[in-house]
Amino acid sequence: MTFSGPSARIAGFDVAKDRDSVRRSLGYVGQGNGAGHNQRVRDELVVQGLCYGMTRRRSRTRADELIEALELGELAARTVSTLSGGQRRRLDIALGLVHRPSLLFLDEPTTGMDPQSRANLWDHILRLRREMGTTIVLTTHYLDEADSMAERVIVVDRGTVIADDTATALKSELAGDLIVLTVSDASALGALLVGAAGVRDVTVAGSRLNIRVERAEVVLPDLLRLSESHGITVHTADMTRPTLDDVFLGLTGRSLRESAAAGNPDIDNTALETAGAAGELR
Repeated sequence: MTFSGPSARIAGFDVAKDRDSVRRSLGYVGQGNGAGHNQRVRDELVVQGLCYGMTRRRSRTRADELIEALELGELAARTVSTLSGGQRRRLDIALGLVHRPSLLFLDEPTTGMDPQSRANLWDHILRLRREMGTTIVLTTHYLDEADSMAERVIVVDRGTVIADDTATALKSELAGDLIVLTVSDASALGALLVGAAGVRDVTVAGSRLNIRVERAEVVLPDLLRLSESHGITVHTADMTRPTLDDVFLGLTGRSLRESAAAGNPDIDNTALETAGAAGELR
Protein backbone atom coordinates (compact mmCIF):
# COMPACT_ATOMS: atom_id res chain seq x y z
CA MET A 1 0.00 0.00 0.00
CA THR A 2 1.23 3.49 -0.80
CA PHE A 3 -0.11 6.88 0.18
CA SER A 4 0.61 10.18 -1.58
CA GLY A 5 -1.11 13.29 -0.35
CA PRO A 6 -4.88 12.83 -0.37
CA SER A 7 -4.67 9.79 -2.67
CA ALA A 8 -3.91 6.13 -1.94
CA ARG A 9 -2.92 3.13 -4.03
CA ILE A 10 -3.41 -0.50 -3.05
CA ALA A 11 -1.71 -3.25 -5.04
CA GLY A 12 -0.86 -0.58 -7.59
CA PHE A 13 -4.45 0.62 -8.11
CA ASP A 14 -5.85 4.02 -7.21
CA VAL A 15 -8.58 3.56 -4.60
CA ALA A 16 -10.66 6.40 -6.06
CA LYS A 17 -10.22 5.70 -9.78
CA ASP A 18 -10.03 1.91 -9.96
CA ARG A 19 -12.19 0.60 -7.16
CA ASP A 20 -13.10 -2.69 -8.83
CA SER A 21 -9.44 -3.62 -9.29
CA VAL A 22 -8.72 -2.69 -5.68
CA ARG A 23 -11.53 -4.96 -4.48
CA ARG A 24 -10.30 -7.83 -6.64
CA SER A 25 -6.82 -7.40 -5.17
CA LEU A 26 -7.95 -7.57 -1.55
CA GLY A 27 -8.88 -10.45 0.71
CA TYR A 28 -10.30 -9.96 4.20
CA VAL A 29 -10.82 -12.30 7.13
CA GLY A 30 -12.60 -10.62 10.04
CA GLN A 31 -12.73 -11.55 13.72
CA GLY A 32 -16.11 -13.21 13.34
CA ASN A 33 -16.76 -16.31 11.28
CA GLY A 34 -17.60 -15.38 7.70
CA ALA A 35 -19.42 -18.55 6.62
CA GLY A 36 -23.14 -19.21 7.06
CA HIS A 37 -23.62 -21.62 9.95
CA ASN A 38 -26.21 -23.71 8.12
CA GLN A 39 -24.22 -23.99 4.89
CA ARG A 40 -21.84 -26.75 3.84
CA VAL A 41 -18.13 -25.98 3.73
CA ARG A 42 -17.61 -26.67 0.03
CA ASP A 43 -20.80 -24.84 -0.97
CA GLU A 44 -19.65 -21.71 0.88
CA LEU A 45 -16.35 -21.70 -1.00
CA VAL A 46 -18.07 -22.18 -4.36
CA VAL A 47 -20.50 -19.33 -3.67
CA GLN A 48 -17.62 -17.07 -2.64
CA GLY A 49 -15.98 -17.72 -6.00
CA LEU A 50 -19.21 -16.91 -7.83
CA CYS A 51 -19.44 -13.63 -5.91
CA TYR A 52 -16.05 -12.68 -7.35
CA GLY A 53 -17.21 -13.36 -10.91
CA MET A 54 -15.72 -16.82 -11.38
CA THR A 55 -17.53 -19.35 -13.53
CA ARG A 56 -19.23 -22.21 -11.71
CA ARG A 57 -16.62 -24.65 -12.97
CA ARG A 58 -13.73 -22.41 -11.89
CA SER A 59 -15.36 -21.81 -8.51
CA ARG A 60 -15.67 -25.54 -7.88
CA THR A 61 -12.06 -26.14 -8.93
CA ARG A 62 -10.81 -23.34 -6.70
CA ALA A 63 -12.89 -24.62 -3.77
CA ASP A 64 -11.32 -28.05 -4.14
CA GLU A 65 -7.83 -26.53 -4.29
CA LEU A 66 -8.34 -24.67 -1.02
CA ILE A 67 -10.01 -27.62 0.66
CA GLU A 68 -6.90 -29.66 -0.07
CA ALA A 69 -4.45 -26.88 0.82
CA LEU A 70 -6.09 -26.20 4.20
CA GLU A 71 -6.83 -29.85 4.97
CA LEU A 72 -10.60 -29.41 4.93
CA GLY A 73 -11.31 -32.55 2.90
CA GLU A 74 -13.06 -34.48 5.67
CA LEU A 75 -15.14 -31.39 6.44
CA ALA A 76 -16.24 -30.44 2.91
CA ALA A 77 -19.75 -31.88 3.23
CA ARG A 78 -20.31 -30.79 6.83
CA THR A 79 -22.31 -27.74 7.85
CA VAL A 80 -20.30 -24.86 9.29
CA SER A 81 -22.11 -25.03 12.64
CA THR A 82 -20.60 -28.48 13.32
CA LEU A 83 -16.98 -27.31 12.94
CA SER A 84 -14.59 -26.62 15.78
CA GLY A 85 -13.13 -23.14 16.27
CA GLY A 86 -9.87 -24.03 14.54
CA GLN A 87 -11.69 -25.64 11.61
CA ARG A 88 -13.88 -22.58 11.18
CA ARG A 89 -10.86 -20.30 11.10
CA ARG A 90 -9.26 -22.45 8.39
CA LEU A 91 -12.48 -22.11 6.41
CA ASP A 92 -12.42 -18.34 6.93
CA ILE A 93 -8.88 -18.20 5.57
CA ALA A 94 -9.99 -20.23 2.56
CA LEU A 95 -12.87 -17.82 1.92
CA GLY A 96 -10.45 -14.90 1.98
CA LEU A 97 -8.16 -16.60 -0.55
CA VAL A 98 -10.74 -17.82 -3.07
CA HIS A 99 -10.02 -15.04 -5.59
CA ARG A 100 -6.21 -15.20 -5.11
CA PRO A 101 -5.76 -11.70 -3.65
CA SER A 102 -2.34 -10.08 -3.74
CA LEU A 103 -3.05 -8.45 -0.35
CA LEU A 104 -4.79 -10.29 2.50
CA PHE A 105 -6.02 -8.66 5.72
CA LEU A 106 -6.34 -10.94 8.76
CA ASP A 107 -8.07 -9.43 11.78
CA GLU A 108 -6.95 -11.40 14.86
CA PRO A 109 -7.43 -14.80 13.20
CA THR A 110 -6.14 -16.84 16.16
CA THR A 111 -7.85 -15.05 19.06
CA GLY A 112 -9.33 -17.53 21.52
CA MET A 113 -7.66 -20.55 19.95
CA ASP A 114 -5.62 -23.07 21.94
CA PRO A 115 -1.83 -23.10 21.29
CA GLN A 116 -1.95 -26.23 19.12
CA SER A 117 -4.72 -24.84 16.90
CA ARG A 118 -2.89 -21.50 16.62
CA ALA A 119 0.31 -23.21 15.52
CA ASN A 120 -1.56 -25.38 13.02
CA LEU A 121 -3.37 -22.40 11.50
CA TRP A 122 -0.14 -20.44 11.14
CA ASP A 123 1.54 -23.37 9.43
CA HIS A 124 -1.20 -23.24 6.80
CA ILE A 125 -1.12 -19.43 6.47
CA LEU A 126 2.64 -19.19 6.05
CA ARG A 127 2.76 -22.08 3.58
CA LEU A 128 0.05 -20.48 1.45
CA ARG A 129 1.87 -17.15 1.64
CA ARG A 130 5.02 -18.76 0.26
CA GLU A 131 3.12 -20.54 -2.50
CA MET A 132 0.93 -17.61 -3.55
CA GLY A 133 3.27 -14.67 -2.88
CA THR A 134 0.48 -12.88 -1.00
CA THR A 135 1.27 -9.96 1.29
CA ILE A 136 -0.45 -10.43 4.65
CA VAL A 137 -1.44 -7.59 6.97
CA LEU A 138 -2.38 -8.91 10.40
CA THR A 139 -3.73 -7.31 13.56
CA THR A 140 -3.02 -9.35 16.66
CA HIS A 141 -2.81 -9.24 20.45
CA TYR A 142 -0.42 -12.18 20.44
CA LEU A 143 2.91 -10.40 20.24
CA ASP A 144 4.79 -13.68 20.00
CA GLU A 145 3.18 -14.10 16.57
CA ALA A 146 4.45 -10.70 15.47
CA ASP A 147 7.86 -11.39 17.00
CA SER A 148 8.46 -14.71 15.31
CA MET A 149 6.84 -14.23 11.89
CA ALA A 150 6.48 -10.59 10.89
CA GLU A 151 8.94 -8.89 8.59
CA ARG A 152 7.56 -5.56 9.68
CA VAL A 153 5.81 -4.53 12.90
CA ILE A 154 3.68 -1.43 13.37
CA VAL A 155 2.59 -0.41 16.87
CA VAL A 156 -0.54 1.77 17.03
CA ASP A 157 -1.37 3.75 20.17
CA ARG A 158 -4.60 5.77 20.39
CA GLY A 159 -4.90 5.73 16.62
CA THR A 160 -1.33 6.94 16.01
CA VAL A 161 1.58 4.91 14.64
CA ILE A 162 4.30 5.13 17.30
CA ALA A 163 6.71 2.49 16.00
CA ASP A 164 7.37 0.95 12.60
CA ASP A 165 10.30 -1.39 11.98
CA THR A 166 11.36 -5.02 12.13
CA ALA A 167 10.78 -6.85 15.40
CA THR A 168 14.52 -7.25 15.90
CA ALA A 169 15.21 -3.55 15.41
CA LEU A 170 12.37 -2.46 17.70
CA LYS A 171 13.54 -4.75 20.49
CA SER A 172 17.14 -3.67 20.13
CA GLU A 173 16.50 0.07 19.85
CA LEU A 174 13.51 0.52 22.16
CA ALA A 175 13.83 -2.20 24.81
CA GLY A 176 17.29 -3.71 25.00
CA ASP A 177 18.38 -6.85 26.84
CA LEU A 178 17.70 -7.29 30.56
CA ILE A 179 20.35 -8.46 33.02
CA VAL A 180 19.16 -9.33 36.54
CA LEU A 181 21.80 -9.63 39.25
CA THR A 182 21.40 -10.46 42.94
CA VAL A 183 24.42 -9.07 44.76
CA SER A 184 25.78 -8.36 48.24
CA ASP A 185 25.46 -4.57 47.81
CA ALA A 186 22.98 -3.63 45.11
CA SER A 187 22.98 0.11 45.89
CA ALA A 188 26.75 0.39 45.56
CA LEU A 189 26.89 -1.54 42.30
CA GLY A 190 23.90 0.37 40.93
CA ALA A 191 25.68 3.67 41.59
CA LEU A 192 28.75 2.42 39.73
CA LEU A 193 26.67 1.44 36.70
CA VAL A 194 24.86 4.76 36.18
CA GLY A 195 26.20 6.15 32.90
CA ALA A 196 28.40 3.13 32.23
CA ALA A 197 29.03 2.15 28.61
CA GLY A 198 26.30 -0.07 27.18
CA VAL A 199 24.00 0.43 30.20
CA ARG A 200 20.68 2.11 29.47
CA ASP A 201 18.85 1.89 32.77
CA VAL A 202 19.44 0.54 36.28
CA THR A 203 16.85 -0.12 38.98
CA VAL A 204 17.53 -1.45 42.47
CA ALA A 205 15.06 -3.67 44.32
CA GLY A 206 16.52 -4.93 47.60
CA SER A 207 19.49 -7.12 46.71
CA ARG A 208 18.47 -7.27 43.07
CA LEU A 209 19.60 -5.11 40.17
CA ASN A 210 17.59 -4.85 36.94
CA ILE A 211 19.90 -3.57 34.23
CA ARG A 212 18.81 -2.71 30.67
CA VAL A 213 21.71 -2.95 28.25
CA GLU A 214 22.36 -2.92 24.53
CA ARG A 215 24.06 -6.32 24.25
CA ALA A 216 23.83 -8.47 27.36
CA GLU A 217 26.35 -11.06 26.17
CA VAL A 218 28.98 -8.31 25.88
CA VAL A 219 28.09 -6.28 28.97
CA LEU A 220 27.58 -9.12 31.48
CA PRO A 221 31.28 -10.17 31.72
CA ASP A 222 32.22 -6.51 32.31
CA LEU A 223 29.62 -6.27 35.08
CA LEU A 224 31.01 -9.34 36.79
CA ARG A 225 34.56 -7.99 36.63
CA LEU A 226 33.41 -4.60 37.94
CA SER A 227 31.61 -6.23 40.86
CA GLU A 228 34.64 -8.31 41.75
CA SER A 229 37.01 -5.34 41.61
CA HIS A 230 34.86 -3.48 44.15
CA GLY A 231 34.43 -6.44 46.48
CA ILE A 232 30.76 -6.94 45.62
CA THR A 233 29.66 -10.57 45.50
CA VAL A 234 27.35 -11.64 42.67
CA HIS A 235 25.05 -14.42 43.91
CA THR A 236 23.00 -14.97 40.75
CA ALA A 237 22.98 -13.61 37.21
CA ASP A 238 20.26 -13.93 34.61
CA MET A 239 20.04 -12.59 31.06
CA THR A 240 16.77 -12.13 29.16
CA ARG A 241 16.17 -11.02 25.60
CA PRO A 242 13.46 -8.37 25.15
CA THR A 243 9.99 -9.13 23.85
CA LEU A 244 7.63 -6.97 21.85
CA ASP A 245 5.57 -6.52 25.01
CA ASP A 246 8.67 -4.85 26.49
CA VAL A 247 8.71 -2.58 23.46
CA PHE A 248 5.02 -1.75 23.86
CA LEU A 249 5.51 -1.12 27.58
CA GLY A 250 8.45 1.16 26.89
CA LEU A 251 6.53 3.11 24.26
CA THR A 252 3.22 3.50 26.07
CA GLY A 253 4.00 2.96 29.75
CA ARG A 254 1.66 -0.03 29.94
CA SER A 255 1.69 -3.58 28.70
CA LEU A 256 -0.51 -4.76 25.86
CA ARG A 257 -2.35 -7.01 28.30
CA GLU A 258 -3.20 -4.01 30.49
CA SER A 259 -4.43 -2.09 27.45
CA ALA A 260 -6.63 -4.97 26.36
CA ALA A 261 -8.02 -5.43 29.85
CA ALA A 262 -8.99 -1.76 29.94
CA GLY A 263 -11.20 -2.40 26.91
CA ASN A 264 -9.98 0.60 24.92
CA PRO A 265 -10.07 -0.31 21.22
CA ASP A 266 -7.73 2.53 20.30
CA ILE A 267 -4.72 1.29 22.23
CA ASP A 268 -4.69 -2.47 22.08
CA ASN A 269 -3.88 -3.29 18.48
CA THR A 270 -0.50 -4.23 17.11
CA ALA A 271 -0.43 -4.51 13.33
CA LEU A 272 2.11 -6.57 11.51
CA GLU A 273 2.79 -7.04 7.83
CA THR A 274 4.28 -10.24 6.44
CA ALA A 275 5.32 -10.15 2.79
CA GLY A 276 5.54 -13.05 0.40
CA ALA A 277 8.39 -13.51 -2.02
CA ALA A 278 6.83 -11.03 -4.43
CA GLY A 279 5.50 -8.72 -1.74
CA GLU A 280 6.85 -5.23 -1.20
CA LEU A 281 6.97 -3.81 2.31
CA ARG A 282 6.10 -0.16 2.68
